[in-house]
Amino acid sequence: MEAYKEEFIEFMVESEVLKFGEFTLKSGRKSPFFMNAGAYVTGDQLHRLGQYYARAIHDNFGLDFDVVFGPAYKGIPLSVVTTMAIHELYGKEVRYCSNRKEVKDHGDTGILLGSNLNDGDRVIMVEDVTTSGKSIEETYPILKSQADVEVKGLMVSLNRMEVGKGGVKCALDEVSERYGFPTAAIVTMQEVTDYLYNRECQGRVVIDDAIKGALDAYYEQYGAQA
Repeated sequence: MEAYKEEFIEFMVESEVLKFGEFTLKSGRKSPFFMNAGAYVTGDQLHRLGQYYARAIHDNFGLDFDVVFGPAYKGIPLSVVTTMAIHELYGKEVRYCSNRKEVKDHGDTGILLGSNLNDGDRVIMVEDVTTSGKSIEETYPILKSQADVEVKGLMVSLNRMEVGKGGVKCALDEVSERYGFPTAAIVTMQEVTDYLYNRECQGRVVIDDAIKGALDAYYEQYGAQA
């Protein structure tokens, strides 16, 4: 596993973005882990987060694109920090764009924040995590209605690797099949588990035998086909 992926896993734990225990998800599932990207709140955290996204986008999709698009609301800061990091790390100038939840009818009107979209623009979408693909379902039509753009890929921070709405494949694979563009994550939950199991992080073992057992049981029930 690449060094920046290992660093990112520790970064999620340090930032208390990734937690282990017992959590009830929006879907009603009882999960032994929970990820909340809203816990990245400091300048240093956001700076580092953008760099991890930029590296993963570079490694998975290359740099042949024009716009980083982040669906509202959590995708808005992600698109901003990723755009900045792409310039910082690779000297590549790209634009950021996000959608509003409601169309603004005065001043800076419209449904978009940041850059306008133009015909022919190549777009990378960024999200924190995709559990059901619902946000893409809502925002992809907005993208296509604004201009004749080409989506080059979707990058999320963590692939939960559990079945999506179809009940067989993970949500990222479902999104890729439905819309025809590639999807990727900075890390998968398998990589997180393999790296943290019985390893000290922040002075404690985050995934001990009990948590590992709970994770195995969860994926026995909800794990997606590879």
